[in-house]
Amino acid sequence: MDDGVIVLAGATGNLGGRIAKALVDRDANVRAIVRQGSATDKVEQLRKLGVVIAEVDYNSDPELTEACSGGSCLVSALAGLRDVIVEKQTALLDAAIRAGVPRFFPSDFSIDFTKLPEGTNRNLDLRRDFHKRLDKASIAATSIFNGAFTDMLTGQAPFILFKFKRVLYWQDANQRMDFTTIDDTATYTAAAALDPSTPRALRIAGDQVSARGLAAVVSDVTGQEYRLLRAGGLRRLEMLIKVARALAPDRGELYPPWQGMQYMHNMYSGLATHEQLDNDRYPNMRWTTAREVLAHRAEVRR
Repeated sequence: MDDGVIVLAGATGNLGGRIAKALVDRDANVRAIVRQGSATDKVEQLRKLGVVIAEVDYNSDPELTEACSGGSCLVSALAGLRDVIVEKQTALLDAAIRAGVPRFFPSDFSIDFTKLPEGTNRNLDLRRDFHKRLDKASIAATSIFNGAFTDMLTGQAPFILFKFKRVLYWQDANQRMDFTTIDDTATYTAAAALDPSTPRALRIAGDQVSARGLAAVVSDVTGQEYRLLRAGGLRRLEMLIKVARALAPDRGELYPPWQGMQYMHNMYSGLATHEQLDNDRYPNMRWTTAREVLAHRAEVRR
């Protein structure tokens, strides 16, 4: 275990806050870099956990460098568009190098976009652009690819249409897809941040399940029959994405409707599906399945 300071950016966000807690649970020394003017309640929650707060101006190189001083690893859980994923992360990267931080975890936490053609997913292309800078930098980097968040199966993403008792799919109902809960992703990230020997990429999945598998699981846990609904092939989905993007570009929105459609296309293409998993790297991990997440949703609604 690494005894140094874990520097965490994006700790006031959903995933970042859970990473902070998971690190504290492992007795890590955590320093959170927060923007000036960050939500007071979220910053206070971090302080109560025992996290040291470093409030910085991202435009100030000296402030960022000082915030990274003494760090053994910088973990970024930032969320946003180009100004955040490329520009702010580059500022963090440069500060980490100036401060002598040996390792950097970029804010990837997604399906494995390294296997996808460029131009098929705007948000993932931004991460790809940042990788071009990261891979030239004099620092060891580790990306964590967790697939989609299993939590989204409860209604945030249109995989399961609960109102209509249907499981929507594109192209192939048997295509395996990677899912990991936010909590499991955070717990694994904390373990990896404290592990000084991580490789360039770690690929994890709490569950690998197809649309057909989801239909069977949700039918079982709800006691109601959920049927498969084929929306079309991938070419049809590509056409719909183009139309949706033309009608409502929403360039300043992180998750416009067409962005979710791009993720669906990526996942049902099978290109990003993990062939091998690094789940066993930290043996004390307990992985949450899609069945558990959907069973909890069903129990809450009873």
